[in-house]
Amino acid sequence: MEFSIYQDTRRGARKVNQDRVGYVYTSDSMLLVVCDGMGGHIGGEIAAHITVRLFLERFQNEAKPVIASPVVFLQKSLQAAHAALSEYAQRFRLADTPRTTCVACIVQDEAAFWAHAGDSRLYHVRKGKLLARTRDHSKVQYLLDNHMITPAEAATHPDRHKVFSCLGGGVEPTVDFSPRVPLNGGDLLLMCTDGLWSSFDDAEIVHRLSSGPIGTVAPELLAESERRAGIDCDNLSVIAVAWAGESHAWQDGTTTRTETLALGEFSTQMDRTITLADPDTGQRELSDAEIERAITEIQEALKRHGKS
Repeated sequence: MEFSIYQDTRRGARKVNQDRVGYVYTSDSMLLVVCDGMGGHIGGEIAAHITVRLFLERFQNEAKPVIASPVVFLQKSLQAAHAALSEYAQRFRLADTPRTTCVACIVQDEAAFWAHAGDSRLYHVRKGKLLARTRDHSKVQYLLDNHMITPAEAATHPDRHKVFSCLGGGVEPTVDFSPRVPLNGGDLLLMCTDGLWSSFDDAEIVHRLSSGPIGTVAPELLAESERRAGIDCDNLSVIAVAWAGESHAWQDGTTTRTETLALGEFSTQMDRTITLADPDTGQRELSDAEIERAITEIQEALKRHGKS
């Protein structure tokens, strides 16, 4: 496989970043995950962290070097994350279950497969045209679908951040799956939280994403979203991939070539930041030692669902 990839997550104007992003790849398969912890629920950042880490670890266990069934992998990983969050809440006697949105994508065999719960999005762009976008599991999307509000009204609707599907909580999440989507050299995949996409309409995202190398345009999207949102800026996160595939038809100086990876070898990147409440500021970052203790606790919940 050959591709360029850019990943970043920013706090925006919030006291804490509850978004988590991560990716991992073998010589022949890649997993991308973006989660947005729900700020109205205890431990949104923990929920997002558990979910991304669970996805990455399941991929490392099952990619040999490809995933046998990407759709089944996505389905079982989402179910396992949902169950792990409930168990985590019970184990630590939390008043409410940590919750998070999630969008995840497998890329292998010159094709992409994705699934999502909530309003974190995936965009598939080819030659400056939008081929596909996930549909939000949100109140505003429902109102739009039923012609009860206009797109302009949706942009400022007071319930624009309310979702009806997420991982965690007392009910099973609504999850949408894509079919197998073939990728051509030069195709772009953008996965992001609502902190980014809420500042733009689809046409502007496509235009900006197609205007240059993703290592340049993706951080520009983040910066412009922060500028537009100002003091109300939510956490905002992105994973952007420019696909070169196997054909060598497209590449630039940032292209990753996976043929150098040995069988059973993985390359993984994940944001490790976790936060806890602080009496003075409301939030603070954990120390490295605290992060390791939190990960150990999380692992106990993950082990119960890692083979589901």
